[in-house]
Amino acid sequence: MTAEASATEETAEPGGAGAVLPRHAGPPSWLVSVLRTARPRQWPKNLLVFAAPLAGATWGRPHGALYALVAAIAFCFASIAVYFINDIVDAERDRRHPSKRNRPVAAGDLPKSHAVVIGVACAALGVAAGVVVSVPLLTVAVAAYLGISFLYSFVLKHIPVIELIFVASGFLLRVLGGAAATHVPPSGWFLLVCSLGAFGVAIAKRYTELAGLGPAAIRHRPALRWYRPWALLVAQWIVAAAMIGAYVAWAAGEHSDAKPWHLLSAIPLAAALVRFAILTARHSTAPVEDLLTRDGLMLTCELTWLALFVTGLQA
Repeated sequence: MTAEASATEETAEPGGAGAVLPRHAGPPSWLVSVLRTARPRQWPKNLLVFAAPLAGATWGRPHGALYALVAAIAFCFASIAVYFINDIVDAERDRRHPSKRNRPVAAGDLPKSHAVVIGVACAALGVAAGVVVSVPLLTVAVAAYLGISFLYSFVLKHIPVIELIFVASGFLLRVLGGAAATHVPPSGWFLLVCSLGAFGVAIAKRYTELAGLGPAAIRHRPALRWYRPWALLVAQWIVAAAMIGAYVAWAAGEHSDAKPWHLLSAIPLAAALVRFAILTARHSTAPVEDLLTRDGLMLTCELTWLALFVTGLQA
């Protein structure tokens, strides 16, 4: 995400009466503000729609790859809609956050009325995708994602634990949407692996927020008052162990030449989860996405897992 050029800033204690917004040398263009609010660095999450056909080593239907691409685009529009609406809802709170105050809506660079129109339009495009390609279940998955995400933005984000489950559900709905679009039904074990992986990432997000901002984090996300750093770390390890167990169970249940390769791929996957837990515990203020994609050892583990997994598909 491109950093905004800014002039001298006045700062104040987060949440204090004297808190003011940074003064910018010049407002960024409208298109840049829209792009920043759309969070393009988050779009790769929507590639989860390819998870079911990848795991099944089949596109499931004629032109399945094209249907999967449509699903990815649908969830991309839906997620953009959620970002715009969420930034409108959180604008006041974001203005008191050390980094989120620079988001275009919070900073006043993108009018709320514009954000509403763009958010609604993107939501409509996301839902319409399933209708256009005649895949009702994709429409249901995207609509469920939007409904859950908006409910989260307005209400559920303030309920501890429940909010973690709903954050993780967004990842799972992408997997289900891709499965529906390609007609590749995922196994129960595979869905459990995806669910636990998403839950682990959600837990790590809350830990980094709490550890990075300290007591001030509660003012930005009230639900954090119910969490303890040590409990989040323990939960992350437990979820990681459960995920590896589910992954091994999924791989062991395969009835093809891919089985030994996928069982072997559990080793680098476990190493990646251990590395992720170690990086999370360092009290880093970096986004969780950076922990997954910008650490050399982490990338090595991930690429080794991917190589073994793909080799199994071709065996």
